[in-house]
Amino acid sequence: MKHFLAILSLICCVQLSAQELNCEVSVINAPALQVGPVEKEIFTELEAQIFDFMNNTRWTKDVYEIEERINVSILITITDIPSTSSYKGKIQVQSTRPVYNTSYNTVLFNHQDENFEISYARNTALLFSIDQHRDNLTSILAFYAYMVLAYDYDSFSPEGGTEYFNKAQIIANNAKNSGGQGWLPQGKRNNRYWMVDNALQSVFKPIRTAYYNYHRNGFDIMYNDIVAGRKVVLESMESLSPVQRSRPGSLNLQIFLTSKSKELIDLFSQAEIKEKNAAVSILKRLDPANSSKYQEILN
Repeated sequence: MKHFLAILSLICCVQLSAQELNCEVSVINAPALQVGPVEKEIFTELEAQIFDFMNNTRWTKDVYEIEERINVSILITITDIPSTSSYKGKIQVQSTRPVYNTSYNTVLFNHQDENFEISYARNTALLFSIDQHRDNLTSILAFYAYMVLAYDYDSFSPEGGTEYFNKAQIIANNAKNSGGQGWLPQGKRNNRYWMVDNALQSVFKPIRTAYYNYHRNGFDIMYNDIVAGRKVVLESMESLSPVQRSRPGSLNLQIFLTSKSKELIDLFSQAEIKEKNAAVSILKRLDPANSSKYQEILN
């Protein structure tokens, strides 16, 4: 009986704990790319392999309950098949975070990466090592897993995601000699290499601080005091101005704004006119390319 109870207890513990990510995966072909039944079968298999890789890899040392998992969605669109087992396209990664004491989930990370180039053969297991670049597919997936974790941890404690930014940087450094466009430190600073390098630079520290204040001191208190929470959110946006001045149009700032623009429009549309005007002024300064979109707050 003692042995039976011990085994039952172990089973219950396994069922109640989970890996960190609750990841949905879709692999599709672009409408302009004509594919046959064989390619469609490969995409289905690839989708299942990525699902298993993201959801069953142990990414941290922390213990997660099932309901604590981070919700992530991955959409891979294949746009070209240059040769057998070679695929090009784009990958969009989005993660959300629950707001305290509500059923609302705020988008934490949302990015579309146009440099998705992989090799994949059927029945190939996805194997990953933090210290070695095995292949582009597993490096890209692991990189975004750690970026999602880093921003999630940053939203709960000041610079809480540093460990995971460091791991993402290890992956980027290991992969930069592979020749893949997404890893190159040369050229435009809008790829994976610069995404994580920026995150760890002091000039971009206001973004990480904003992730914490925006979520923990802003949205997480709104169930009790929406006015105070909205004020903190506005202050968080204003705190990003030094980043825009020193690194205008930087990738990391655009990721933050892409993730938050709709939410900010909805939030400040309900504010008093003075706060509306302040929000529109700040957002237009941070994201001038989308000025007309933020004008909706005043409507």
